[in-house]
Amino acid sequence: MVNVVCYEQQSEVKKRLCGVSQTSFCIVEFEEAGNLLEPNRDATTISIEDEDIKPEKKRKAAGFPPDDEDGDPLATDDKTELLSGQQKSVPFWTFEYYQRFFDIETHHVKERIIGSVMPWPGKNFIQVYLRRNPDLYGPFWICTTLVFAIAISGNLSNFLTHLGDPTYKYTPEFRKVSIAATAIFGYAWLVPLALWSFLLWRSNKIMNLVSYSFMEIVCVYGYSLSIYIPAVVLWIGTFEWLQWCSIVVALFLSGSVLMLTFWPAVRDDHPKIIIATMSAIVVFNILLAVGCKAYFFSNSERKVLVKSAATVLTKAPSST
Repeated sequence: MVNVVCYEQQSEVKKRLCGVSQTSFCIVEFEEAGNLLEPNRDATTISIEDEDIKPEKKRKAAGFPPDDEDGDPLATDDKTELLSGQQKSVPFWTFEYYQRFFDIETHHVKERIIGSVMPWPGKNFIQVYLRRNPDLYGPFWICTTLVFAIAISGNLSNFLTHLGDPTYKYTPEFRKVSIAATAIFGYAWLVPLALWSFLLWRSNKIMNLVSYSFMEIVCVYGYSLSIYIPAVVLWIGTFEWLQWCSIVVALFLSGSVLMLTFWPAVRDDHPKIIIATMSAIVVFNILLAVGCKAYFFSNSERKVLVKSAATVLTKAPSST
């Protein structure tokens, strides 16, 4: 005799036969099974599935992707190397080496830009924002944006300087783009290279010094230039005091990021080395800002126009 217990969806427990609708499921209890378990009520029953069911079906039911035993052997080798910790490293002169530095989420770039323009005492930019994961995406586009901002703002400033002069004919100076690119990218790569070499040499001399990788230093210098982009836009105006105020603010914020980041790397060194290193970081930062201001936004032409206009006005009465 077969006892049938059926559980229907969204209804109370009822007893029906197995031939009910498809929305219900039945649990069939055989009387033979009860007789078998009669001697030992505490016995544990085990459900043995059909041997023809493949393990792939079990993985699909559990939510795991099926195993690709016949898949790409290269992918299998990569997984094996990754799991064993023996993944092959590519040379630094190949494209694949730098490709991983451009694999970064947008919100991470946003956080690093905000952190570079809002330095806070006790916060190391590398430890707080990079976390041993430097990128080149942000520094590259920051430098590129700054190059075009300097070139465009310089041309606009030159146009506003000669505004109202009937003898002046505006011609765009495209050479400023190449000069600005050389200055900005040279600063963003050569200065970090020199600093990295120096810190590496000092870390070999003193073992307890904090060491940074070259890419981490490049990343810090790249993001530290982000504050100069809005400052350069303010240089378009003809107000000299506004230009110098923006330079001072940009120098303070950018220099603070660099000082707070590299201070742990030299604080245990000799005092003379500390002073020389920190001074060099600040001096190169000042040279970049003041140099760009003096070359691309020089007021020498404006002064020449004022002097020539004053000369014309003084000579006019004497001729009459």
